Amino acid sequence: MVIVTGSGGGIGRWVAKTFAQEGAKVVVSDVKPLETVSGELKALGAELLAVPTDVRDEAAVKNLVDRAVDRFGRVDVLVNVAAIVTHFQWGLPHWPRVRDMDQEFWNKVIDTNVGGTMLSMKHVIPHMVRQGGGHIVNTLGGSQPETIGSMAYVTSKEAVRHLTRFVAEEEREHNIVVVTTGPGAQIATEDAPEEARARMPGPEAAGNRFVLAATAPMEMTGKTVTVVDGKLAVQERYGSW
Repeated sequence: MVIVTGSGGGIGRWVAKTFAQEGAKVVVSDVKPLETVSGELKALGAELLAVPTDVRDEAAVKNLVDRAVDRFGRVDVLVNVAAIVTHFQWGLPHWPRVRDMDQEFWNKVIDTNVGGTMLSMKHVIPHMVRQGGGHIVNTLGGSQPETIGSMAYVTSKEAVRHLTRFVAEEEREHNIVVVTTGPGAQIATEDAPEEARARMPGPEAAGNRFVLAATAPMEMTGKTVTVVDGKLAVQERYGSW
C-alpha cells in the first residue's frame, strides 16, 4: 500500500496513477478536491482510499495514516509530494524577494514543504518499524539562484533533501529506505497557463520514476535517485531538477 500526499493534482496525481497501474493499493490525500484522482484510480481498478489532509496539521496527518492502516493494515510506501510550488517556469508573477516577503507567507511554505514532509514521516515510520521495513520517497524540485522569486521554494526543497539524509540514517537499522527524487524535468501541470502547457511536458514526463524510487535498495538510502536507461541510479549531482 502506498500513501501519496499532494495527490489531488499535478505531479502527485500522476504519481498516484503510476502506482495504481502497478497494482498497488493507493491512499490519496490533499487539501485540494480528490474526486478527479479518485475517479481515475477507480477506472484503473485500483483499491483506494481518499483522505482530505492538510499536511501542516499534525492531527490531520495522524488521521491520514491511521485511516490508511485501518483500511489496508500496513504502509509499504510513503510518497511526500504535498508542497506549495512557485511556478517561475510558467512565466507567472514571481514570489516576493526576501525584502518584500511576509513572514506568514514564508512560514506557510516552510510548514507545508518541510514540516508536512517531516510530519508524514513521523507518523508513518512507527508502522514501518513494526512491519519490518518500508520505503519513503520525498520529492525535490528547484532552480538556480539567478531565478528571482524561487528562493523560498528552493530553500524548502534543500531542507527536504537534508531531512531525508538524516532520517535515512535514523531508520537504516529498521530496514526503512528513505530517498529523494524529482520529476526529472520542469513540467506544466493541469493548472498551468495554456501557453506553458503548449511548450512544456506535463507530469507524465516523470514516467514511473517514483515507482522505481520506491524499490530503492538500502545502499541508496539517504540519496537522491534518478532514472537512467530505465533503471534506478543515484544522482551524484543535484541541480535544478
